Amino acid sequence: MSEELVIEHCSPTLAGIKTGNMFTVGIEDGTDIKSEIRELNNVLRKRGLRVILFKETSKYALVYIYRPDYLKKDLSDPHAYVILKNKGYDCSCPEFCIVQLVRHLKEDDIFPHEIGLFLGYPPSDVEKFMKDPCKGVKCCGCWKVYSEPDKAKRIFNRFNRCTEVYKKMNKMGKSLAQLAVITDKNVTG
Repeated sequence: MSEELVIEHCSPTLAGIKTGNMFTVGIEDGTDIKSEIRELNNVLRKRGLRVILFKETSKYALVYIYRPDYLKKDLSDPHAYVILKNKGYDCSCPEFCIVQLVRHLKEDDIFPHEIGLFLGYPPSDVEKFMKDPCKGVKCCGCWKVYSEPDKAKRIFNRFNRCTEVYKKMNKMGKSLAQLAVITDKNVTG
């Protein structure tokens, strides 16, 4: 999996301005995606990030890169907590929630739209999308927005600018490890 692919899809998370991103990687014959994820984790763990294989098929892998400290804060939001509890999640720790989400992605026929909570989307927008994805949409970007469209547009613009800057910096020679900022001074290798 190339640095360019990770930067294209995960720059806001690498920059510390978003909880997480997910993206799809095409699987070619002989690709050892689990080994690639281990290598990526070795690079990004030192910067306070984690990489998880959400789902793998013979043709693609769904990869999740996130900041555990941000996810813990997001999932402790009372509104997010209620959404996950109502979907049957054990909310005692974010890692349990991730394990359950991975299980839903692998086993359920219906896509688990609560996944937006793991990407840093506002719980109110996630809930409204889950109830009726077409009703009341005020704008679209990284997610469908049902409330606070002006705030969401500013966030979308910030994410887009971040991605463009990171792509330019990578072309100028900055590595993924150099681009991934440390947001918690207590993070160690």
